[in-house]
Amino acid sequence: MHFTSQLRLDDNVLERKFTLGEIPGILWTPVSASADAPVPLILLGHPPLGLHRVYPRLVARARHTAADGFAAATIELPGSGDRPRRPAAEQARADMRRAVEAGEPVSDEIIDALVLPLVEKAVPEWQAALDALLELPEIGGPVGYSGGVISIGVRLARVDPRIVAAGLFAGSFVPRAMYEEARHVTIPLHVLLQWDDEGNDRQAALNLFDAFGSKEKSLHANMGGHAGVPQYAGDSAAQFFTRHLK
Repeated sequence: MHFTSQLRLDDNVLERKFTLGEIPGILWTPVSASADAPVPLILLGHPPLGLHRVYPRLVARARHTAADGFAAATIELPGSGDRPRRPAAEQARADMRRAVEAGEPVSDEIIDALVLPLVEKAVPEWQAALDALLELPEIGGPVGYSGGVISIGVRLARVDPRIVAAGLFAGSFVPRAMYEEARHVTIPLHVLLQWDDEGNDRQAALNLFDAFGSKEKSLHANMGGHAGVPQYAGDSAAQFFTRHLK
């Protein structure tokens, strides 16, 4: 891990950009975090739009996270930002747009082509980033995962025992194969669903929630579209991570 910049934000949060090989990322830590008082870590998931586009939302989440006494980190997803494009994913995305614009359902084949290769490549990268982050003296664990793409969160929760709790946003397409993986997820889960999300299959989100094998799982459904998440929903998620990471 190579840090490329450092910025102290107004509210006593240290923001450091880094690279891990070809992968860009950002780490936010409370200024008070140190080797003598290491803090837990929350990995911030996000849609594959590029860090530069989702940065305002990420930094807002990171500030809240730091105020609760946690570090937060994110990485650029494969094929996003300045990373090389993946032709198969670009084709799947174009097929998806055509289906949506025509008012047709997005087929399982398109969803699989769009999501599964992303999960296969992104999850090992998240794990490599986690390896490097946990070597930093100011980060001591435990680790949580928060956000989307939900299939990335499902896979990480299933395969990496270092992640002890996850807050998932049901706002992306879900391949059928992920339902079987969800049955093997047993960590505490906090799932957010926007009931009127125009880009989300509500029933698929409910089916996925039902499939999770966790004994502690809660579904928080709010009226409104994809971008209409109420402020108190974030407060509820923060309380969830405080319970499980502290």
